[in-house]
Amino acid sequence: MLTKGKIIFIIGVVISIFVLGYFTESFAQKKPKVVVVLKESDSPYWRVMKSGVEKAFEDFGIDGKVIVPRNETVEEQAKLLEKTYNEKPDVMIVSPISSSVRPTLEKFTDIPVLLVDTDIPLKNKTAYIGTNNLDLGKKAGAFLASQLQPGDKIAIIGGDLSFSVFRERVDGAITSLNDAGVEIAYSKTGITNDEKNVQTAVINLLNDYPDIKGVITTHDEIAFPAIKVINNQGLTIPVIGPDGLTEMLKLITDETIPGTVAQNPYDMGYLSVETAMKVINGGNVEKFVDSGVDIIIKENAHDRLEFYQKILK
Repeated sequence: MLTKGKIIFIIGVVISIFVLGYFTESFAQKKPKVVVVLKESDSPYWRVMKSGVEKAFEDFGIDGKVIVPRNETVEEQAKLLEKTYNEKPDVMIVSPISSSVRPTLEKFTDIPVLLVDTDIPLKNKTAYIGTNNLDLGKKAGAFLASQLQPGDKIAIIGGDLSFSVFRERVDGAITSLNDAGVEIAYSKTGITNDEKNVQTAVINLLNDYPDIKGVITTHDEIAFPAIKVINNQGLTIPVIGPDGLTEMLKLITDETIPGTVAQNPYDMGYLSVETAMKVINGGNVEKFVDSGVDIIIKENAHDRLEFYQKILK
């Protein structure tokens, strides 16, 4: 037979279990919710960034997810942003396909919006996390110039300069190349990532300017096929691309090219979530969080290559 004291004790234990369960469930429900909307997910660059994002979700105890538009168009991304907004996350992190999604993003005035990788003018932008592309261009131009002599001729081959990312990279490169006394003999931009288009542009370049000593590109999707064409012609000409992805790293480790400059997509993804957590906690954040630019040469290419291969396997 239970005594009065034992009955009170048992009732107390039961109540404590219910209270503990309630607070445990409430705490779990209060995990910060962060949604990251990227441009795409299949290329190595974005897969590396996604890995950095997911590691930060884990480290900061965030209820987070990464999503991408199915056909990678502005229209699809705008729809996805609307859907995400209606789910009411604590913070949205967005890599805009172009400034055309700006009207959609500027409607989200009651949720902090962070931009990652690509910066656009946005009234309600809390912060941009990514590369200083003007600085990247300057470093790329300076690195290429270090492989050449004053008076040598080089070519610039790039994507659509209506994208500020590419325009800033080209502007930075031109500044450094001019300072070094290197002549920009040829410049062709507006090239798509289609390998055949790049190959045609490079073949025309080599035919028209056989004395070219170096090439600088706006991104690796142009740099890598350019290198293949140049090698097939039996030439040794340094080609600089700014992403430092696995294929470029392999070319550095086997000494096909002397080096490159590299963005840090893993750090970019991690820092974007870290910045979101600061916002959620009411902290002040810088308007620009720089994920840095590295110079990659044979001595440090192997470690980065191993790191990326582990992520991408």
